[in-house]
Amino acid sequence: MRSREDRAERRAWRRGLTAGAAFAVLAFGLAAGANEASPPRIEIQNFQFVPATLEVAAGTTVTWVNDDAEIHTVTSSEGLFTSPAIDGKDQFTFRFDKPGSYAYRCALHPQMKGTVVVR
Repeated sequence: MRSREDRAERRAWRRGLTAGAAFAVLAFGLAAGANEASPPRIEIQNFQFVPATLEVAAGTTVTWVNDDAEIHTVTSSEGLFTSPAIDGKDQFTFRFDKPGSYAYRCALHPQMKGTVVVR
């Protein structure tokens, strides 16, 4: 039969092993998740661009998805890009290659405004 100290030592060892394994799984999961980041996405909801401002790295493709029942557009204030009419659940993508701040709006609903900031 084991002594009380032996049993306590084995329990402590098992707790340490369990904690170490849990940490390894968490760290691996976070590292894998960082490599599988979803592409930047802007939702069109309730006559708003969400988020209103999105910051991305140069060379990033941004996707706008219309989650409204109304048709919208994504129209660059500088004339850099203009989407066709985006109906419900349709989307529009544009690749931002150069750093800068790019303002855009919905041509059908001018109160809808957003900005993509490219680093």
